[in-house]
Amino acid sequence: MMSRFKSEKLFGEALRYIPGGVNSPVRAFRAVGGQPFFVDRAQGAHIFDVDGNDYVDYVGTWGPAILGHAHPKIVRAVQDAAAKGTSFGIPNPLEVKMAKMICGMVPSVQRVRMCNSGTEATMSAIRLARGFTKRDKIIKFEGCYHGHVDSLLVKAGSGALTFGNPDSAGVPAAFTQHTVSLPFNDIEAVQAAFKANQGQVAGIILEPVPGNAGVYLPQSGYLEFLREITTANGALLIFDEVMTGFRLARGGAQEIFDIVPDLTCFGKIIGGGLPVGAFGGRAEIMDFLAPLGPVYQAGTLSGNPLAMAAGIAALEELSNADVYTRLEELGAQLEAGMKTAAGAAKAAVQFKRMGSMFCGYFTDQPVNNLADAMQSDRARFAKYFHGILDEGIYLAPSQFEAGFISAAHTAEDIDRTVAAAAKAMKGL
Repeated sequence: MMSRFKSEKLFGEALRYIPGGVNSPVRAFRAVGGQPFFVDRAQGAHIFDVDGNDYVDYVGTWGPAILGHAHPKIVRAVQDAAAKGTSFGIPNPLEVKMAKMICGMVPSVQRVRMCNSGTEATMSAIRLARGFTKRDKIIKFEGCYHGHVDSLLVKAGSGALTFGNPDSAGVPAAFTQHTVSLPFNDIEAVQAAFKANQGQVAGIILEPVPGNAGVYLPQSGYLEFLREITTANGALLIFDEVMTGFRLARGGAQEIFDIVPDLTCFGKIIGGGLPVGAFGGRAEIMDFLAPLGPVYQAGTLSGNPLAMAAGIAALEELSNADVYTRLEELGAQLEAGMKTAAGAAKAAVQFKRMGSMFCGYFTDQPVNNLADAMQSDRARFAKYFHGILDEGIYLAPSQFEAGFISAAHTAEDIDRTVAAAAKAMKGL
């Protein structure tokens, strides 16, 4: 058992000054029991807590650390940018370079607007879709989390699921009356929604590979269907690639599935670990934004030079296709090892993976949507989480979160992880 005395002391102090002791709910370990540890530093694929414990990290700051923590090129880029000034509130050259890179890597994006978080990106994309189409209703999918936007906190994923309260208090019913929430992978439900709301749907927003209720995949033909039905009904298709963008491929999930959305939301990786968000798409739609058009969106720190410098450094490294080959190899190694470990332990586990994103559900039934994911044995996951944590492997402290592999992970890290998982599963 690892000693976490310093972390326990820090958490006790945090509880006095921060609600729940954390600045984002899922960090509190409420879904798995126990108390969170506090990180002192991170390097590559490893994190080190204030008590000196070493963990192989599969949270990766919830996705951005695709190259590993404290990547030398990113660190130097931030240092160089900071020496020139940490914020301007005035256009700077790095914003232009970042915009040009995103448009070059994601063909569906002809114009892009920077903001400060994934939540801001999805909120702004929804506003833009409504302004462009002059319609009010938005279709989203159960388990897809698009940030803590009032109108989208309806059967959301991520922390909302962890606490069993997906519809947040403080959100007036009127704010969600134009949001239609449907089961993922259900074609008939989407058809019925368009029929019931003819001429009223501004767009569909979804994670093309949902990663906030664990990880499950779109069934064959599903994304193609969404593209077709939105086009046929004059609605926009919005891909939330805050998590999948530049992680599953240089062009995100839309490159893998060969789908061209109207708008795309980005975050995480394009900030290289610093706070950032962006949304982009067809020029005719994006030009509806102020100052050219009637849809207002703004932000003092949008295009912050530190975030731009870090993100540019990350995207430059990801321009090497070998990075994605390596991530796929490591992902395949982890998937094979975890399935073998589960089989040996006779544990009912559905291991889902796409590229460097993964999740293991403790159920013997297939997982294709939120309802399926909710059948997972959360008590068993909590026990497994602590078992593998004590072996120095850090997964997200919730059954309903994705795991992330980085290019800094090694085959030895994967082997260590599989061995720890096998040991933890035997104790269930």
